Amino acid sequence: MNISHPCNECRILGRCIRKFCPFDITNTYLARTIEKLSDNFDATTPPSVFVGRFNYPNVNLGVISPIERNEDAWMYDSPRYWANKNMQIDEILKLRSSLVNSRTKVNVKDARLNNKFIETSQEINMAIKPVDMEITLKEKPRYNPQSDSVVSPIGLMADLKNLKLTENPKIPLQAEKVYYDTDLKAVEGIKYLYEKGFDEHFISRVLSVGNLGIKNERKLVPTRWCITAVDDIVAKNLLNEIRENKILENYALYFDGYIGNYYLIITIPEPWSYELFEGYIQKDEEFLFATDYETYNGRKTYASNTVGGYYACRLAVLEKLKELKVQASVLVLRFITDEYLFPMGVFVCREATRKSLKTKPIYFNTKREMLTYAKSFIFKKFRIDIEKVLNKSQLIKQTKLTQF
Repeated sequence: MNISHPCNECRILGRCIRKFCPFDITNTYLARTIEKLSDNFDATTPPSVFVGRFNYPNVNLGVISPIERNEDAWMYDSPRYWANKNMQIDEILKLRSSLVNSRTKVNVKDARLNNKFIETSQEINMAIKPVDMEITLKEKPRYNPQSDSVVSPIGLMADLKNLKLTENPKIPLQAEKVYYDTDLKAVEGIKYLYEKGFDEHFISRVLSVGNLGIKNERKLVPTRWCITAVDDIVAKNLLNEIRENKILENYALYFDGYIGNYYLIITIPEPWSYELFEGYIQKDEEFLFATDYETYNGRKTYASNTVGGYYACRLAVLEKLKELKVQASVLVLRFITDEYLFPMGVFVCREATRKSLKTKPIYFNTKREMLTYAKSFIFKKFRIDIEKVLNKSQLIKQTKLTQF
């Protein structure tokens, strides 16, 4: 097995200046996994079930697991833990490259039927602790390298012949409540679980396997879609509360990052609005950015320029405003550096934003002082001029700031 090395350093120079190569790490751990793997094995799922999106509505539904029983299996699929422990790309890749997606083809509407594999998957995805199981595969696993800005990488995939749970999954009462309440709309179920303290990762798992919604409307939802849908739904519920809060009193600036994704977050004491700019920092080249924006009343269309990152970042911002019990206009600038060697999923955007908002803010008396500082700070940090970004900002135009 060999995964190509697509970066210019490897292809053109024949060498690499990186501290580590994500492709070599992936190759190594995939090879180790295949060497140990048999067609029939005992495993522990983190818990995690993956719903594909290709050929929708006939999609792949697979249980994700390392190839042996492991009481620490939860660590293989725990984005918030990774971020809180400041785990780096190489550490996460070692975990994710050791996973197998044991899958079978289903129709998304099969969630309404008595499908044994789907029912088992529903139990797994409601669990809050790792679940032991026996897996039999039809064939040797294979690797289909795909990068994804939303979903975290998964190691190997193989067609499933048989799946048997060897223990009863530990399912919280709140998850059982929304599962058995077949008159409860999916949006209300998501709201309920979030308010009961379940994070967005758990909720997206529950949604993906058809555990939420009106009985005759339930269906499987591709994992990729679920992640953004939950970020959006939870954020909209938060906004209903935050729009009633008082307006922030100070101008403030936050900055921090995670695995090569840095967020400059500016809060302005005005009614809610939100704008995200994001782009790659390339040496000796202009900073090219994508952007999306919403006013006080929110968006009616999908944020097609910044896609999942828009919703993940917005959720983290709104959680902070709820914590502060205020509302504000929020301008976010995401800087993606060459430290970000491999797409790790949209959780990076959410957690990097949270890390930024946990830092001690710098306060300013005026908008002008704040933006002047922001330009100077970013130039010193990345050697780029963000005045073009500020000139393009709908949020800044809305605040009637015409000079910088």
